[in-house]
Amino acid sequence: MTRILPGVLAMAAIVVASNILVQFLILDGLLTWGAFTYPLAFLVTDVMNRVYGVGPARKVVFAGLVVGIICSLIGSQIQLEFGPAVPIRVAIGSATAFLVAQLLDISIFDRLRDGNWWTAPLVSTFVGSIVDTFIFFSVAFSSFFNGFSAAAAEQVSWAQEIVPFFNVGPDAPLWVTLAVADWCVKIAVALIALIPFRIIVGRITQPAT
Repeated sequence: MTRILPGVLAMAAIVVASNILVQFLILDGLLTWGAFTYPLAFLVTDVMNRVYGVGPARKVVFAGLVVGIICSLIGSQIQLEFGPAVPIRVAIGSATAFLVAQLLDISIFDRLRDGNWWTAPLVSTFVGSIVDTFIFFSVAFSSFFNGFSAAAAEQVSWAQEIVPFFNVGPDAPLWVTLAVADWCVKIAVALIALIPFRIIVGRITQPAT
């Protein structure tokens, strides 16, 4: 456990920071500051996977999941003007997306680990980001899940308003624009994160002199 403690702490910090920063909107509400910190979870997972393997990487992910659930439980008790800071649908979507996407990232990375150094982290994060974004925004905001709870649907009704896609395209639910914007940030961060991935892995695996 000691060897992966830095990974656990890093994942916990990212999850906590993202849960806080998601409350702060930018670009007229199309993004939050949390969109820029959350993708770093893939970086942590990939570093752990490259250095220590699948098992330890999964432990780090489960640690992040526990921290995320705790954050959601706390947020669900904070009442804002229009309801809880973290509606139950958002909490379920967040936890489900995180777990599925991170475990998928680990699996894909493991299959590609023997290729070029950048192939495994880039492809696994790319696919994981698609799955993460789809699950989270669908469960949290799509009208498809409105029938499960009228109260929960009311809390996220703002995201189902029909507006021009990115304010200029054809009409679509607002959450679709938010999902695409969020995914674009994830991919941008994934590309940039290749640099620290290479550096961190190199330093950890460098033989002691």
